[in-house]
Amino acid sequence: MRVSEAGSFAKAADSLNLPRSTVSKLVQDLETHLGAKLVERTTRSVTITAEGAAYRERALRLLVDLEDMDGHIAGTRASPKGRLRVDIGSVMANKILIPRLPEFQELYPEIDLMFGVNDRSADLIGEGIDCVIRGGPLADSMLKARKLCEFDFVASAAPTYLAGRRLPRHPDDLAEHRITSYFSASSGKRFALVFQKGDERHEYMPVTPGISVNESMAHLNCILAGLGIGQTFGFLVRPYLEDGSLVELLPEWKPAHRLLHLVYPAERFPNARLRAFADWAAEIFKPFDMHR
Repeated sequence: MRVSEAGSFAKAADSLNLPRSTVSKLVQDLETHLGAKLVERTTRSVTITAEGAAYRERALRLLVDLEDMDGHIAGTRASPKGRLRVDIGSVMANKILIPRLPEFQELYPEIDLMFGVNDRSADLIGEGIDCVIRGGPLADSMLKARKLCEFDFVASAAPTYLAGRRLPRHPDDLAEHRITSYFSASSGKRFALVFQKGDERHEYMPVTPGISVNESMAHLNCILAGLGIGQTFGFLVRPYLEDGSLVELLPEWKPAHRLLHLVYPAERFPNARLRAFADWAAEIFKPFDMHR
């Protein structure tokens, strides 16, 4: 299953903490036992054969049944156990989940949680990640998702930056200002600031020199440092708006809420560890949901 998900013996071995030679031999032994070719190997890739695809489909159902059977027999006597790899963006980790992780650890002391904290778009299947918490649209049919919440976005700047400058009244006025931008850690693409009022929508891409960063906590700190106007999560900036460290700009221009999902590979069965984490995370993010 892991080799077929990753499309690589090497990636499957890394995700399972096994030697690559062991994984290759295990698959070869399975093929010998079945008398059928399950994968076609080349120096660059692994392709699943028709027999391999059929075997994978049945194996997935068996793994789900095995997980359910174990959980049913164990009942309330045993809590979920084993390794769980979760990837999440920096802001969500540092501001929302990490402060609450002691509760998760108390509830599930036998789960060995590997918490990957970064703003890059992780390859769940290739890297053997059990789930990611990811914002934005979901276009990959190989993934399943559970909605956690909807975030709003707020444009703001520090009083030290705004001192002596004319406040923007319309998104077009941003051309007169320095912008603190966010760019993708994986693609290097700089994101535009998005503004919407009714049916009117504006996307502003900075035209003046400024600062761009690819990590969400650093982005917030750049705005707080007075490096320019930035747009980020509302929950993140509200404490600074309340204490005067930041000033909200263009409050009547609000972009659509950004959906946040817990995402996992469609072909990987959701084991007890993943189900426990997903249910817990859904409760943790519920107070941040702007759609409530």
